[in-house]
Amino acid sequence: MSERLSLLEDFIARAGWGDAKRSPITGDASTRSYQRLLRGADKAVLMNAPKGEEAPGEREGASVAERRALGYNALARLAGPNLEAFLCVAQELTRRGFSAPHILAADTNYGFALLEDFGDADFASVLRADPAQERTLYEAAVDTLAAIYRSTFPRRPDWRGQGWWLRDYDEAALLAETDLFIDYYVPDSGQPVSDTARDEFRAVWRTAFKALGAHASGLALRDFHAENLFWLPDRERQAKVGLIDFQDALFAHPAYDLVSLLEDARRDVSDALHAPLKQRFCDAAGLPCDEAFNAAYAVQAAQRNAKILGIFVRLVVRDGKPKYRRLIPRVKAHFQRDLMHPACAGIRAWCETHCPEVLA
Repeated sequence: MSERLSLLEDFIARAGWGDAKRSPITGDASTRSYQRLLRGADKAVLMNAPKGEEAPGEREGASVAERRALGYNALARLAGPNLEAFLCVAQELTRRGFSAPHILAADTNYGFALLEDFGDADFASVLRADPAQERTLYEAAVDTLAAIYRSTFPRRPDWRGQGWWLRDYDEAALLAETDLFIDYYVPDSGQPVSDTARDEFRAVWRTAFKALGAHASGLALRDFHAENLFWLPDRERQAKVGLIDFQDALFAHPAYDLVSLLEDARRDVSDALHAPLKQRFCDAAGLPCDEAFNAAYAVQAAQRNAKILGIFVRLVVRDGKPKYRRLIPRVKAHFQRDLMHPACAGIRAWCETHCPEVLA
């Protein structure tokens, strides 16, 4: 038995679940893994988040240069190996009536957590079985997003003495993510990227990011899509939507999670729902659904989809996960639509010159 497995077994036993039956749960592209534990009528989810498997997160007070030296997680303001981030955000969400998993037990030293199990009714699974529920589920998700935006959250939440800083989605983080597009997607399409082209790429994004200053920021969970949302119809109001995968939460433009939901990399959201859901979000969040919001939405969408295109190619080329190649056409279509907005004109012009394939 490996040392890690021995530590995990000890954690489960100390939590009182040593006799539970275990089965794996399909995870995401991260270094975390999950198991479902069954103990009679009780069930729970075991999160295994080994601390040594990821680059470090950002240190408190680190400069952009120091973040860059630490690596991508710190620069892009990802939680990295810090389980404290998940625990702190989960507690703040549940305190405000949202359905984040209740923490049954946790060991932040080794990266183990035992969580409430929402079951198998994630939005993607529910909609594969019954597509007619799409409007109902997405309206509930949008209402939850608006409620999160209207809520206030502390900058440094605390879970049993373990603190975590909720930072801003600053320009350095936004650019670190868009750089994935020129680091991986553009070379994969057969186009070299010169230093001059790279500088121009960042300049057009900096110009576009000015649109994001038109609205007050709110908490963005940062991975708000159909496979990370669970349908809990027996609960009330915003608690009907179960939330997971929020450890990378930041304060960002309110369109960020709305983009994640509507421009999903893994499923097509009906085109007829986009405009009504955007309007519903703005109405519930107390924001005008005007040209300023649409411009910010387009820029935030383009930024997120540029990042995803880079990540998916990286997963294929660097990490040997070819299944992500089949998701690229959908994200590419989202990106093309985003770039049609005038706020993204500079980005589109850069792509026409340096990566015309992405516009084909």
